[in-house]
Amino acid sequence: MARRDLPTPQEALRILSEKRTRPPRRPPPPLGRALNKTLREFDAKFGQGSGALEARWREVVGVEIAKRTEPVKLIRGRNGGPSSLEIRVAGPSAAIIQHQAHEILARVNLFLGAEAVQKLRIVQGPLQKKHEPAAKSRRRLPPLDAAEEVGLANDLAAAPEGPLKTALLALGRGVLRQRRAID
Repeated sequence: MARRDLPTPQEALRILSEKRTRPPRRPPPPLGRALNKTLREFDAKFGQGSGALEARWREVVGVEIAKRTEPVKLIRGRNGGPSSLEIRVAGPSAAIIQHQAHEILARVNLFLGAEAVQKLRIVQGPLQKKHEPAAKSRRRLPPLDAAEEVGLANDLAAAPEGPLKTALLALGRGVLRQRRAID
């Protein structure tokens, strides 16, 4: 094989300026745009899922059942098999919920779509979320009048200055406000 001479530095610069050896690097597409298509396919294939069910559980099953239960997970059946919904039930309410299983399944299927869930799996245990009544709001009590403030300050005059005295003043104000609200 014949030995080939290397180009001179001027020839090398000319060759490199005329021809790029690698294509320019393109930045990746934004992640949101790249995932949109995949997310749409998953949503079409699997539906809303347990996230939407968990967020609207109280509306789906009703207030009384929602007080005693919470959805844990939605288990999809393999190869088109039956799907099941696992719910956590607060201790002694499990027997009552067991009797209402058909009604709960009907309501969940109404929300997720026909025949989305075929089985209901009940697990006893403490609920993770506390369900408070929606319409209870605390009424703000009016502040103490000047005479009550002076009386409270005189009662605590012997206490040393600091966080303890501040806490005792706040406690005293709260007790006097409550007493006035009851009377």
